Amino acid sequence: MTEKQEWQHLYMLLKLAEMGAYRRIAKISTEYLAKKLGISQQTASRYLIELERKGWIQRNITPDGSLIKIEEQGTKELQKLYSGLKVLMEKSYPPSVTLEGTVFTGLGEGAYYIGKEHYRKQIVEKLGFEPYPGTLNLKLSSDYDIKTRMELDAYPAIEVKGFKNEDRTFGLVKCYPAVIGGEVKGALMTALRSHYDASVLEIIAPVCLRKALCLKDGNKVKVEVSTQPS
Repeated sequence: MTEKQEWQHLYMLLKLAEMGAYRRIAKISTEYLAKKLGISQQTASRYLIELERKGWIQRNITPDGSLIKIEEQGTKELQKLYSGLKVLMEKSYPPSVTLEGTVFTGLGEGAYYIGKEHYRKQIVEKLGFEPYPGTLNLKLSSDYDIKTRMELDAYPAIEVKGFKNEDRTFGLVKCYPAVIGGEVKGALMTALRSHYDASVLEIIAPVCLRKALCLKDGNKVKVEVSTQPS
């Protein structure tokens, strides 16, 4: 089943609940249902059959219309939808943000940090992947993207703790799970000490992103950044 079909079924279930089929039996004709949903009577009938097959509703057909009651499985689906919307509406920040930047060749700073064993081990442990030894650098061009990137600092992040060695102190690195180019899972990495400002994204991933996404300097890439790292 496609995601579109899943949402169609959920929408149908929601409408049936609005018509009284939640927690009790409601008499609903396919003609009336079709009118409420703005679809054909044939499509409404097909959706009801599909919901019944999935065990989301119980339906008995009578000459005056169908006697419909949302079953336990259908109730669970509605509760899942409610819980998801409740979390979304009550959060003070969105579940994810999308940024777009232009690929450029960086200073090699990201590769330097990732090469440190203390950082690498934490990335594997906390992000769940072995990072490719280098970062994809993206330059944000629009004021919207830069502002959105700056707002990320106030959102929850996965923290890669700093450390000291004989030569210097390495600071905290904040990571946000991300999907790059709509295909590859990785993370946006922001170091407290960096040569770059908020107009630059440094992206890590388990693969070389330039090769995986066929990128070169000047190409534009979208990055969907999660603000719910847990």
